[in-house]
Amino acid sequence: MKVLKTIALLCLLCGFALTAGAEDSKGKVSVWSFTDEIEGFLDEPGWGYKATHPNVTVESTKIPTDEFPTALDKVLLSGKNVPDVIALEEAFVRKYVESGYLLPLDDLYKEIKKKMADYPMKVGTYEGHVYAMSWQVAPGAMFYRRSLAKKYLGTDDPKQVQKYFSNMDKFLETARLLKKKSNGRCRVVSTSGDIFIPSLYARKKPWVVDGKLYVDPAMEKYMDMCKTIYEEKLDGRIFQWGEGWYAGMEDRLTDNRGNSLEVFSYFLPTWGLHYVLKLDAPATSGDWAICAGPVPYRWGGTWLAAYNGTNNPDAAKEMIKYIVSDEGFLENYALASWDLVGNYNVQKKVKNTEYFFEPYLGGQNQYAEFCEYAKKVNGSLVQSSDAAIESIFSKYVSAYCYDEMTKEQALRYFKREVHLTLGF
Repeated sequence: MKVLKTIALLCLLCGFALTAGAEDSKGKVSVWSFTDEIEGFLDEPGWGYKATHPNVTVESTKIPTDEFPTALDKVLLSGKNVPDVIALEEAFVRKYVESGYLLPLDDLYKEIKKKMADYPMKVGTYEGHVYAMSWQVAPGAMFYRRSLAKKYLGTDDPKQVQKYFSNMDKFLETARLLKKKSNGRCRVVSTSGDIFIPSLYARKKPWVVDGKLYVDPAMEKYMDMCKTIYEEKLDGRIFQWGEGWYAGMEDRLTDNRGNSLEVFSYFLPTWGLHYVLKLDAPATSGDWAICAGPVPYRWGGTWLAAYNGTNNPDAAKEMIKYIVSDEGFLENYALASWDLVGNYNVQKKVKNTEYFFEPYLGGQNQYAEFCEYAKKVNGSLVQSSDAAIESIFSKYVSAYCYDEMTKEQALRYFKREVHLTLGF
């Protein structure tokens, strides 16, 4: 999902004990990926796949993310030049899991499931069969400003702050408290869009149930929360991933009158620390912490799958098994990249490593915290139609918030458009 970082620790890591590779795996395995992270897994000296599987010839191809599905669809439809092993991004993993083109990995799943995080396997499962697996987990958290928590809540301790955000009702209650105590200056989030992904994981059922669109009560609650947040001015009135969203991380956000606003929190996954906050808000280093927030959720990830027409299924599955579950490989990788791996044994071994106590978070051990958050994530809600449905839903949530429609009208038009465009 992110570029594999090379750090000085690697000089030591290469000496770590590795689980013996499958030396009897032979032949050629072709791999397609959209990220150079996979190339790092293959080529890393000492503990990469090639180094531990010298009898296997590996051919890897990297295709830009925006071109990847089109290129993959083309070869899958033709049945020619299809790669043996395929990396699948969060945005399109379910499309291929449900496609019928992937090799079932049920035997591999049975072999490793006891030591692996559950939700990535659920994401890769369709109609009772596992078709894709991941080496990582990407649970989300509520990243909050310690100084603002002390000022308005009287504590910056994550366990105490979590009590103020233990569910969506408490979240809204605390949002009002923050605004009141700050005389309107402190907003719980910069945009109500930040609570969209957590709200998705508050659902009990997915968008499509028995072939029909289902609007879970959690999504109706999300609509009402967005409406309340907008009307009561509990957020910064900006858009996620826009300039204002980043400005709020460093106290540079203002309202439409030029008054300075404080943003209390951001909802981000594991990679949000290293690839968003650290990069875009270096000035506030040390003034952040994480708590679980109102709902266990996930955001992002990469899965590995095999083509069901591969000429070398054993070698393809061995590659997936090694990258996804091998403890020697994953220990080296975790310490080199800070990525949260899905192997419980490796999590337990590395989570208290000294440099996981993050200075940016005031010394909090984010790795250990995320290990716990991941255990509560529901991976069974994901479907291939999610992105299309959620895009339509967001449009009508906005119409409701901005008084362009009543809630009933917004839901009616949402259901109508989904039926007309997607057939549900």
